[in-house]
Amino acid sequence: MKIFKYTLIFLLSVGFYSCEDDLDILPEDDQSPEQVFSSEAGANGALVGVYSLAQQDDVLNGTSALATEWQSDNVDFVGSFPTFNDIRTYDTRSTNTSIQGIYDDSYEVINAANRVIAFVPEIADETFLEEDRANIVAQAKFMRALVYFKLADLFAQPLQVGGGTNLAVPLVVNPVNPSTATDEELFPKRATLNEVHTQIEIDLVDAIPALTNSDNSRATQAAAQQLLARLYLYQERFEEAASLSNDAINSSFQLAENYEFYNDQSPEHLFTLVNTSADGQDSGEGFSGLTNPAPTGRGDAPFTDNLIAAYLEEFQIDEDGNPLLDDEGNPVPDARYTDLIQIGTSAPGNARVFTAKFPDGVNNADNAPVLRITEAYLTRAEANLRNGSSIGADPLTDINLLRARAGLVALTAVTLDDILNERRKELAFEGQRRMDLLRNGLDLRRAGMPNEVESAFGADKTIFPIPNREIELSQLEQNPGY
Repeated sequence: MKIFKYTLIFLLSVGFYSCEDDLDILPEDDQSPEQVFSSEAGANGALVGVYSLAQQDDVLNGTSALATEWQSDNVDFVGSFPTFNDIRTYDTRSTNTSIQGIYDDSYEVINAANRVIAFVPEIADETFLEEDRANIVAQAKFMRALVYFKLADLFAQPLQVGGGTNLAVPLVVNPVNPSTATDEELFPKRATLNEVHTQIEIDLVDAIPALTNSDNSRATQAAAQQLLARLYLYQERFEEAASLSNDAINSSFQLAENYEFYNDQSPEHLFTLVNTSADGQDSGEGFSGLTNPAPTGRGDAPFTDNLIAAYLEEFQIDEDGNPLLDDEGNPVPDARYTDLIQIGTSAPGNARVFTAKFPDGVNNADNAPVLRITEAYLTRAEANLRNGSSIGADPLTDINLLRARAGLVALTAVTLDDILNERRKELAFEGQRRMDLLRNGLDLRRAGMPNEVESAFGADKTIFPIPNREIELSQLEQNPGY
């Protein structure tokens, strides 16, 4: 297992980067802000550093996303890592080193983003255009917002439990110089969920005007719009959520015709983290390593029977509206199942169903699908349904568009349950199922699944503990139940 490396105070006091694509973290004594942020090239190098740190498995490359999937009803964990199994069985402890890694690595990204945001506007380079400065800062604000969003989801009960007054994570938005910082700056206390959400909103509102849609391997305007729409959906600000998702849909991105977009830069992706075998998933505990059957991958994270059953509830139809049959005369299930699965050997040696969204278990080079336009359609549909509006399109039209791509018959009416079911089948293995259940007051496990009682909405261990070391060093308040 990946061993944690940094305390939060150390994370706040390092993070200067070279200008190469594969960037190393260097101590403050090796590179000062004046050295790094002295030119446009330095600014771009520091921004590349933000994305490079986000490529850690614990941040955007799958570990935390998959942990939330097996904490809910989508994915089993059948591997040998006890820290992962504890999350799956709701036996998590504050000394869980996997959770410590998620916490540490996420703050590395935040710290790197903070430096870009603080120092790029001050660069004394007359050739550095204001438009380009603003875009670099906007990308860093997007990344900071994205990582804080993930941390808040993991370490705080949702808005629907405590109205947002419950504690989330420490909110750090400025670089910290340990030689001059106050104790409050060195040992920040946990902010409330409302405070973290407010900062996320500020960052995204600031970022959207300065971003473009020219390169979806970096933060795009549409990605920022959709991330803000997700925030508004979680906050039950439905009109604003529908409007922003509509903006993302009406951008230059578009829904793919099929499901062959997972490892490319298709316009399906509003933002995708592009990985290679030399620069990408870093531990074998991310998307590709965990979700591929053995011996190609670890065979740790197959479908649950419950998720399989959700896909097998409906079957595809042909162009004439008749049931689509395979060569043996059997009806063909939902294309999101048939096109995106592989059958293989699990870690314990059993034949199981695995996702085919991340098939490169050898090199771990699959791209990470961070934000897709599919989510924009799902968000617009749900927000419009719950708001009683039809901003951009009515909910039935949006859902039937996605169902048509999956080969399914069009619905004649749509309910919230229908939309949540479509979200589940579209976004499986991408880390959204847990929050879709919690924000709707639902248990994380379905009836008859293991640990159903422990998975109840509002239960203590449906969220992660603040790592014990942070409690000891910074005297942070721990989540209940830990």
